Amino acid sequence: MNPPNTHAINWFEIPTVDLDRAITFYETLLATTITREQCSDIHMGIFPYQPEQGVGGALIAMPEIEPSTQGAILYLNAGHSLSTTLARLDETIGRIVWPATELPDNMGFFAHILDSEGNRIGLHAMNA
Repeated sequence: MNPPNTHAINWFEIPTVDLDRAITFYETLLATTITREQCSDIHMGIFPYQPEQGVGGALIAMPEIEPSTQGAILYLNAGHSLSTTLARLDETIGRIVWPATELPDNMGFFAHILDSEGNRIGLHAMNA
């Protein structure tokens, strides 16, 4: 039996208008592969994760949920270097809406972007 998840977040979903476009956007931005899944009438693109380590998430296409720049901001792991990930943004239709900023107390660096669907998404890395 797996130990209980102690992360503050255990799953996230990013709303999409066009799931194919969003999958291409995030695969390019994060240099990763997103897996397509379907659960009932919900179409998803699952980010790579290991359930036993806790946190996972997906792009989701549902008529009841719309992309937004308002509300909670989700931070995705930008890998080793925030600037490397932000440079890949040029290969997409996304854009930076809050530039790379250093956090206090060696907590790393963050930036906000608008994704292909119009969501405000945070990116975080320990290195600039």
